[in-house]
Amino acid sequence: MGEQNISRGGTDEVRRAFTRAVLNDLRALELMVSEGLIERDARRIGAEQEMFITDSNYGPNCTALKLLDDINDDRFTNEIALFNIEANLTPRRFEGKCLRQMEEEIKEVVSIAKKHAADHDSKIILAGILPTLRQMDLTMDNITPVDRYYELNDRLKEIRGSDFRMDIRGMDELSVTHDNFMLEAMNTSFQVHFQVSGEEFVDMYNLSQAITAPVMAVAVNSGLIHHNRLWHESRIAVFQNSIDTRSTTLQKRGNNPRVHFGDAWIDSIVDVFRDDISRYSVVLTSDYESDPVEMVRQGVIPKLKALMLHNGTVYRWNRPCYGVKDNVPHLRIENRVLPSGPSVIDEVANSAFYFGLMSGLSSKKYDVREHMRFSSARSNFLQACRTGLESHFKWFDGEARPASELILNDLLPEAAHGLKVSGIADDDIERYLGVIEARVASKQTGASWAIKSITEMDRKVHVDEQVRSVVAEMHKQQEKDLPVAQWPLAKTATHIDWRATFSKLGQFMTTKLLTVRPDDSMDLAASIMDWKHVRHVPVENDEGELVGLVSHRSILKKVVEGKHKDSPAVHEIMNPKPIFAEPTTSTVKAIQIMREKKVSCLPIVEHGKLVGVVTEYDLIKIASHLLEEMLTDYSSDQA
Repeated sequence: MGEQNISRGGTDEVRRAFTRAVLNDLRALELMVSEGLIERDARRIGAEQEMFITDSNYGPNCTALKLLDDINDDRFTNEIALFNIEANLTPRRFEGKCLRQMEEEIKEVVSIAKKHAADHDSKIILAGILPTLRQMDLTMDNITPVDRYYELNDRLKEIRGSDFRMDIRGMDELSVTHDNFMLEAMNTSFQVHFQVSGEEFVDMYNLSQAITAPVMAVAVNSGLIHHNRLWHESRIAVFQNSIDTRSTTLQKRGNNPRVHFGDAWIDSIVDVFRDDISRYSVVLTSDYESDPVEMVRQGVIPKLKALMLHNGTVYRWNRPCYGVKDNVPHLRIENRVLPSGPSVIDEVANSAFYFGLMSGLSSKKYDVREHMRFSSARSNFLQACRTGLESHFKWFDGEARPASELILNDLLPEAAHGLKVSGIADDDIERYLGVIEARVASKQTGASWAIKSITEMDRKVHVDEQVRSVVAEMHKQQEKDLPVAQWPLAKTATHIDWRATFSKLGQFMTTKLLTVRPDDSMDLAASIMDWKHVRHVPVENDEGELVGLVSHRSILKKVVEGKHKDSPAVHEIMNPKPIFAEPTTSTVKAIQIMREKKVSCLPIVEHGKLVGVVTEYDLIKIASHLLEEMLTDYSSDQA
């Protein structure tokens, strides 16, 4: 998606012409593969480092454009959201000290980003998903103002025909409906590239599919979406849902979403592209080469711009990539599953494990199709995303084995062998695979660390303060560049300005609501108030829309009137036009509204749907927090 000169599909004629260009590019690629033009005997690696930008209290901060304006470095580029940036690392030959060089370059680009972030009161965090992100941060106001992102959002919505929905179940459960594709901006990755020749592409791609599960299991770093403890690598579920253009009918047919693992082992690289072109319609268009086949025949290697743009809108977790340098075409496997973080050394260790397995198993001429069903590879991958090192994998011998046992006993020695035969320096093999070994032995991945930290945190602390404390500890340990296996659990941070937790209603509103319907009885509303010690109950219809508010006072008034024999319906006593606010409404504004309108309960509505409630009691708690702090400071001054 690096192509800037893009547009929407446009007219039917434009889309047909671009589709024809995609097909012509595919014919050119097939010709280059059959003629042996793809670069061989050159193993290179590369990576893309994505990062979050936060404010001083570890909430998302939309300063990406300011940072990029200041950073004079072609390796840096924007991402979808204004609270993300990306750095593309230098491709290097897979030999000698390449892993150590990759580590040093990551540290360099992260240091550059941190330096310029500090100039804008911002911090840089490496995380698969930033726990402090909330749904109210994922608006189109926070999208990077680049045409391709606006057009991609609009086109995906058109194809889908409805809002995007995300359902994830882990220790907790999260169900979200969102009206744009910015859910994708929740994720940052450390995507690695592995160059392969045309002759070996099929075997290497299938091998990458097979080993993705154990690599994922040890690398998981996205266990929290805010305070919700979900999949150990929730990025996978988030990304799949954020780019899912399938209608209900297509979902019932079992069609894959645009983000997917695949259906079967592949037999040729051309078949991969054929499958994607057949299944996924053109989303964006751009300029393209008019006759790439003729270019190949004349010795000029085409860039295959149309095919690569389409490929950039289909998100296989192992994605084939094509490139040209000095008129020489090459193929790469882009492994997209690795998350950003927890630390730089963890990222390089994850990469070393993946590269080592690719080299070690391929050196044995191992055809995974003869030893593993594809359904097992896909099932292993999903298990790894859900439970990390607690997974059990059906491996090459057909037996189900615990992930940690398989990695320690079989795969780490295999990876060490692969790195050794590739000429990687011995001390680097020991350094990076040692990090993996320690992580597996301790069973502390980035995900398990975050989940355990928030689980054991003081329950009296507001959940927003809890997740800020988790990110604060991430930042502290990343500054030390300690492997996550050595991280102490996060404790409630004392240096965070607690006011950051209460600046907007969406940060502290009550979301686990008890509501009634208009035709319910008054007795039900009264009982809920009594049981749950609340003085207001929102009224919603079957679509989740706020249609009224029942107060304790309205029930008392009806009882005092004494004119009813049977319990009246809720719609007879509710306020049918309650004052409400949005999640992004500032707390100061809400206080002013409640004071001016003389209301003690403020329902929170987003896109017409009831999403929370804020009451006087919530504001009293905030006020008491502030008063306690001020009096403590006053007492200290007096002393």
